[in-house]
Amino acid sequence: MRTVNIHEAKTHLSRLLEQAARGEPFVIAKAGKPMVKVTAIDAPTGLDARRLGFMAGQITIPDDFDRMASDEINQLFGSDE
Repeated sequence: MRTVNIHEAKTHLSRLLEQAARGEPFVIAKAGKPMVKVTAIDAPTGLDARRLGFMAGQITIPDDFDRMASDEINQLFGSDE
C-alpha cells in the first residue's frame, strides 16, 4: 500500500482519490508516521470476512464422528489395533 506525506496528498488529492476509488487505497502520513488510510467506500472491510465459529449453534457434529466409517478405513488401510 502506498504511503504519501500530507504535502503530497494535498498537492495530488484528486488523483489519489481517483486511484482509491479504483481499489488502490493509500495511507497519509505526517512526519513519516501513518495517520489515516483512504479506501473506496465499497471496499471490503475486515468485518466482512467470515470467521471461525460463524455457524455456532447452527450445526451439530455426531458424537461418533471420529469413528465414522472406521470399518471401511481399517479394511482399506489396515488396523493398528
